[in-house]
Amino acid sequence: MMKPAQSYLWVPLTLLIGLIMAARPAAAIPAFAQQTGQPCTACHIGGFGPQLTPIGRAFKIGGYTQGGGEGPAASIPLSLMIQTSFNNTGADQNPPPQHYGPNNNFSLDQISGFIGGAIGEHTGGFMQFTWSDVANTSHVDNIDLRPYTTAFDVGGKELRVGATLNNAPTVQDPYNATFGWGYPYIASMIAPTPTGNPMLVSGLGQSAIGYTVYAWYDNKLYLEGGAYSTLSPWILARAGDPLGIGSTTSPAPYIRAAYEWQWATSAAHVGALFMKANVDPQLGTPGGDHYTDYAVDGSYQFLGDGTHIATVQGIYTHESQFLNASAAADGIAGAKYSLDQIRANVSYWYQNTYGITLGWQKTWGPANPVLFINGGSANSKPNSNAFIIEADWVPFGKDTSLWQPFLNLKLGVQYTVYTQFNGGSNNYDGAGANASDNNTLLLFAWLIF
Repeated sequence: MMKPAQSYLWVPLTLLIGLIMAARPAAAIPAFAQQTGQPCTACHIGGFGPQLTPIGRAFKIGGYTQGGGEGPAASIPLSLMIQTSFNNTGADQNPPPQHYGPNNNFSLDQISGFIGGAIGEHTGGFMQFTWSDVANTSHVDNIDLRPYTTAFDVGGKELRVGATLNNAPTVQDPYNATFGWGYPYIASMIAPTPTGNPMLVSGLGQSAIGYTVYAWYDNKLYLEGGAYSTLSPWILARAGDPLGIGSTTSPAPYIRAAYEWQWATSAAHVGALFMKANVDPQLGTPGGDHYTDYAVDGSYQFLGDGTHIATVQGIYTHESQFLNASAAADGIAGAKYSLDQIRANVSYWYQNTYGITLGWQKTWGPANPVLFINGGSANSKPNSNAFIIEADWVPFGKDTSLWQPFLNLKLGVQYTVYTQFNGGSNNYDGAGANASDNNTLLLFAWLIF
């Protein structure tokens, strides 16, 4: 029998066709900057993104429908992105990544095509399609479609309401403290990464379709709610996307609330998220796995006159796990576990051209032989601790740049230091590997036009 999510596949396809057929000036564009007639720095910190300014958040919540741009490019709803990098780890990887050496690798991380823009004043969105040389695969990447949005006057204040259709929890979220567009905005696709992550980070990313509705009152209070259902294996195989933590046995509820303050040249927000998913990990065992995530997040932005820009972002997530199916498959008594994670970063930009960011990620929890004993953790613990420092240069991507807004280039160097990795600092895998062996130097070039 066809799952409910399969029967709704025509919705994103219809909207995609609509974006193509409705391409016209100020409606569907190769870059949102061309659609709005504003420079990239109006919506993105660093002139490149994905970190949003208050204007950028309003544009996203407004369904990507704001117009104002002129010229023939406004009728072309396409864009292309290329990311390439050099990767060095603290020790050689054994075994090495597929079709790469054990260390010091150059990689073509991804080539992504985008189609997106507005269809009239109430509908918009984008879809991303990606090919990676690292995995030598292509797949349907991020999707955020807004079938309908409109605004009302309520007590002299604007109330905007809308709906989203997306394929990863938080990819539709307007705040970069969350995971869909959170820091690090680029990361090595070759270096090892810790095994433990909450469901909200990646558990259902690209494997599910989410339907949510939202309300935004007076540019301050943001409320959103809906549910996610995984796509069938048949659809995922053709989209090139993995199943993730499993197939949902019932719609997974998702709730988001946030409140934002804006004053002078600053902005701040606090928020909370909730998501619960009952999944079948398809291990041929009875019962199911149950994940419940609670998160609180916040941010502060000082934008000034664009000369000096500073931001702070953070999110804390607690996850409760009841792994009945996975525990039964592994023959392990007891199935109740938990996972906690903190992510935080602070950044400074000068004239949206030169930036430096400091990040911190810490994950911890009790020993969990169900999920982590086979994930490279000898003591079955998810504990990992990482510090990230990144320096960026954006020579193209501002209102004064050559060929703006079509040519956008970011060059950067990023270094990640692990003091814990998969449960330990020394010999964490029982085979002699140390956390520092995974320290990663990443030199990258990020081009979009």
